[in-house]
Amino acid sequence: MSARTKGIAAAQMGRRSDRKRNRLATILFLGPAALILGLLVYSIVYTVGRSLFDAYGGFVGIANYKRVFTEPRMLVAVRNNAIWVAIVPAAVTSLGLIFAVLTERIRWSSAFRMVMFMPLVISGLAAGVTFRFMYAGDPNVGFMNAVVQKAVHIAKPPGLYPGARLSVDDFAIAVDGAFESKSPVAVGQQANFAMAAIRPALVPENATELSVPAPVADGISGVVWLDFLSGGRGTRGQPDPGKQGLPGIRVEAVKDGKVVGAAYTQNDGTYTITGLAPGEYTIRLSEASFRQPFGGYYWLGRDFIIPALIIAYIWINTGFSLMMIGAGLSAINRDLLEAARTEGANEWQVFRHITVPSLMPVVMVVFVRAIISVLKIFDLVLVIAPESVQADATVLALEMWNAAFGGMNDHGLGSALATILFLLILPVMLSNIRRFRLEQ
Repeated sequence: MSARTKGIAAAQMGRRSDRKRNRLATILFLGPAALILGLLVYSIVYTVGRSLFDAYGGFVGIANYKRVFTEPRMLVAVRNNAIWVAIVPAAVTSLGLIFAVLTERIRWSSAFRMVMFMPLVISGLAAGVTFRFMYAGDPNVGFMNAVVQKAVHIAKPPGLYPGARLSVDDFAIAVDGAFESKSPVAVGQQANFAMAAIRPALVPENATELSVPAPVADGISGVVWLDFLSGGRGTRGQPDPGKQGLPGIRVEAVKDGKVVGAAYTQNDGTYTITGLAPGEYTIRLSEASFRQPFGGYYWLGRDFIIPALIIAYIWINTGFSLMMIGAGLSAINRDLLEAARTEGANEWQVFRHITVPSLMPVVMVVFVRAIISVLKIFDLVLVIAPESVQADATVLALEMWNAAFGGMNDHGLGSALATILFLLILPVMLSNIRRFRLEQ
């Protein structure tokens, strides 16, 4: 064999060896991805097929899909998902855009962005538990109610003796939280009020034993006391020795619906309203002295549960949109912004006509990602919503979990819900892929 022939044979063998190595490298690189893609395709096909059978494996056709759009609980889930899609993506994207633009103008923008991004490193379960406590009805536990309580108490402070009531009703009656005499009291007479249902802890330390004041010629006097003696001693409704006076109660003299005189009870419960013109007056213990403290809203009730869940989601995910849009903002050509300002454009015009159009590709990525995320929202609803209102807060992903794994054990219905979710997400994903191709 000639040297030329040997060279040609060696070159052919080298090319075959190179092709083998290339095929091996291709298999090693694409094999895992192909395997995962195959499993994904198999899962989709199996789920669609399983959705045509009932919980016991019997073929029912599209009956499971009919259940989704006819059963009341399923319709509530569809409605709630529509609410989420209509509100949350726009809110998260808008807040991220606003924060990204504003934080460019502050020195501590990095720290602010880090704080906004921190909720993303918390799992949905942990965030849900956190918000469950924040929405607690007790203001001593729930942050939301604690804030509202402080605001409410500034405008309407709680009374000294919340929950108090009359010990006897022969002299006075309760009217709109206040207590007033049944009959008018003439100047020079007395009006005494016996009170009950006051916890000992609410009685001020400066309270002393009651005393009955002497009548005054130009006014009305009396005493307000806690009608209680240990061991059942004393007479109900009578100012017996040993009973405590109730200080700090505002006592008002009312005539023709107007307050014409007032006084506060002293440490021994006595009061004297002086300077009254001759005549008769209704004596009233002001409702401000007995006003109940703010007890808290039930944020996780039927009326507030959807807004409460949406607020929790927005708090968690706004940081992501801020970071994404902030990254896009840093890539904008600053010469365009300066040129617009030089030409006389104000900041709003620069934002509207240059910043937003330049950021639109990033904004659309954030918006589409938010749509996909809210379509499959699950963990927050499961953790935050109490069991009593989960039927009102439910979404398709939660119904899918309940049907397949949460006790119903109906994998046919769960597969139908999973298929519907897939079909809802698929157009959003395809439109995003198409937009990426057009931008290349």
